[in-house]
Amino acid sequence: MAERLVICIGTKKGLFVAEGAKTRRKFELRGPFGNGVPVYSSLIDTRGTPKLYASSCNPWFGMKVLISKDLGKKFKETKSAPAFPKDDGRALANIWAIEPGLGKKDLFCGVEPASLFHSTNGGDSWELVSGISNHDHAKQWQPGNGGLCMHTIYRDGNRIHLGISTGGHYLSEDGGATFQAANNGVGAGFSPDPYPEFGQCVHKIAGHKDAPGRLYMQNHGGWSEWTGPGGARPDIGVLRSDDHGHTWRSIAKGLPSDFGFPIIVHPHDPDTVYVMPHEPMTRACPGGAPAVWRSENGGNSWTRSSKGMPKNESYFTVLRDAMDIDHLKSPALYFGTTTGQLWIGRDGGEEWNCAFDSLPPINCVKVAVV
Repeated sequence: MAERLVICIGTKKGLFVAEGAKTRRKFELRGPFGNGVPVYSSLIDTRGTPKLYASSCNPWFGMKVLISKDLGKKFKETKSAPAFPKDDGRALANIWAIEPGLGKKDLFCGVEPASLFHSTNGGDSWELVSGISNHDHAKQWQPGNGGLCMHTIYRDGNRIHLGISTGGHYLSEDGGATFQAANNGVGAGFSPDPYPEFGQCVHKIAGHKDAPGRLYMQNHGGWSEWTGPGGARPDIGVLRSDDHGHTWRSIAKGLPSDFGFPIIVHPHDPDTVYVMPHEPMTRACPGGAPAVWRSENGGNSWTRSSKGMPKNESYFTVLRDAMDIDHLKSPALYFGTTTGQLWIGRDGGEEWNCAFDSLPPINCVKVAVV
């Protein structure tokens, strides 16, 4: 069977799955699955026979993990979902991230309130990762606007990087047994201390297998005009690390705003990175004119990419997991909006078109060639 592109689109009212040829000319849309229930995370697991995973987060009837073994033609619930021990005192409010672990059936799951779970059997059972979930800092983390969520899990061999809003960046170098706060250079606009040990509102972390040690971060920026305690802190929103996240530096110069949610890296070039700036107060496209901004030199300079997008009067938001990129020879970017559009940017974002324009508000987008 010829390789196909599969897109998982998690929305406010369930999961949609789009499938099409590598030409990207037309996609068949299936769903919604988990009808009417918000989906905040999904995973296209290409280890062995492809499997699709998605969270299904019902505030009344509980959290579920959905799995499909036929590329999204049908889904069923895994045998269990992450859950805190009965005597823990915490209750699961959301599932924000599902990512593959080291083994073929290993999965990690980041949840709200900020905690990490691990499965060794494809999601049929889960164990709390105590090294971060019961960290000494955990009782001091505070919810951000989206809740107290562990939304980013990035694994690089034995290193595991976590993004927590609002906890900051935490790093394990022993496979998840222990974690330490690693926020040197990561600013916090809402704290009297501009650079605290922890408590930052990290929005997303990305990396590339061909650049070990290098990471990119979209942090909560938009504090260049702050006049309160600690003073203004410009350009804290887009950052880079070259030492496995131990220290960070700003690469926000040249962007129209350092506030945004997603950040992704080109699959074939670790120097090419993409962000989507938003106005910090409205969380919408600057000036009503959406654009993806691309750096081809690791963040030293940025260029605007918007051909085919609306030129004005467009005020949507693109959330932290709502942008992805495929791994074809000439890759395309994909992003979903809070107003229900899925956009595709061919040739690395050189030209854009709207593939679907009337979906429910989009929370997450994942794409893979299967």
